[in-house]
Amino acid sequence: MRLAFLTHEPFYPPSGGGSAEAVYLVEELVRRRHEVHLFCPKVVDPMAVESRFGVRLHEFKTWQMGRYASLRNFKYLAYPFLLQRMVEASARTVRFDLVLSQHAISAVTAGRLKDRLHVPVVMNFLDYLTGFMETWPSYLAPPPLLAAMERFELSLPLKHNADAVMTVSDTLADYFAAAGYPRDRILPIYYGYDSDLFIPKSLKPGHPIDPSPVMVMHGSFDHHHLGVIARDAVGLIAQRRPDAIFRFVGHRTPALSKFVEQMRKRSPQLRIECTGFVPYAEIASHLNSATIGIVPYEESTGTHCAFVAKIVEYLAVGLPVVSTPLNSALRFFGEERLVRFSEFDGKSFSQNILSWLETPLESRRALVPVAMERVKKLLDWRAISKNAIDFLEATQKRAHSRS
Repeated sequence: MRLAFLTHEPFYPPSGGGSAEAVYLVEELVRRRHEVHLFCPKVVDPMAVESRFGVRLHEFKTWQMGRYASLRNFKYLAYPFLLQRMVEASARTVRFDLVLSQHAISAVTAGRLKDRLHVPVVMNFLDYLTGFMETWPSYLAPPPLLAAMERFELSLPLKHNADAVMTVSDTLADYFAAAGYPRDRILPIYYGYDSDLFIPKSLKPGHPIDPSPVMVMHGSFDHHHLGVIARDAVGLIAQRRPDAIFRFVGHRTPALSKFVEQMRKRSPQLRIECTGFVPYAEIASHLNSATIGIVPYEESTGTHCAFVAKIVEYLAVGLPVVSTPLNSALRFFGEERLVRFSEFDGKSFSQNILSWLETPLESRRALVPVAMERVKKLLDWRAISKNAIDFLEATQKRAHSRS
């Protein structure tokens, strides 16, 4: 089939968040000989990207896009309508068999295109975008406006009669079903990792072991990542284990800068490392020299719906994990012995970190093989992409037979 693939994130190299998934979905589509037209913000070397991935690029060049671009939120609001114009212009000469959108922002475009192009639409939601904003300061996300935005996001598939929906978690699937969209047209595909890149340190002979414990966290570092729970937990660990190091792998956002400033005032002896942005292919090297992976998310509808990539990648390299009790994480990793869930408070979170540090290294390592095998079997990007594209093909075939 000829497919229009819509995303608001630069396609390659992956910029963080859910952007890595697009690469593997496209690779699986092309491997099956589907023709992929990729509508996305401009990339660094478009000819090289087209050649490497076997796609036809349609680049958005009106302004810079990306999670760290200036005026990001205003650009996100306008982008769906400009993206729609791009796809409609291409559709004058190219007949698309299906439209696939990544994230809620592109889902707005996909929904509007369904009736205009008379083409099947599949919406892939890698998070509940507006649900994360519940932990933002009220001046950034006024509650009445936020409630309306959350309802709007959940209404997209039903409002536009999307042919199918893919979600990042079972929890998010439940939310769309509760909003009225048919549950039998929703497939949770989760979020994966690349087993060729995330290699356990136990498979790397001679890997140095830092005598000081390193607690690592990587990601986009928004407000919900580094709130009261993270501040309290890090402060308590600094008191109990002054030798501990906290490593933050990712772009130094205003939220991260504020967190570091607050923590250094609160605990001057605290040892903090900030790497800055790290390409997806290099994240594992920063995890492999760590001791424990942490996920101190604040509670919100968005975080409960998230299938946290951090947990997947920590387990992939054999790191013990401490996470707040996010619903989607509990449903998938609740029986995983290498993951310990705290309560939604800093004291409980710090106690779980300390309990891992007090667990003998041999005992920790004994838990790694089972965890590693499970994530590789179920959550390697190739397995997730196969499942997703099987669903996509079945949806297109079903829509075609109806028409």
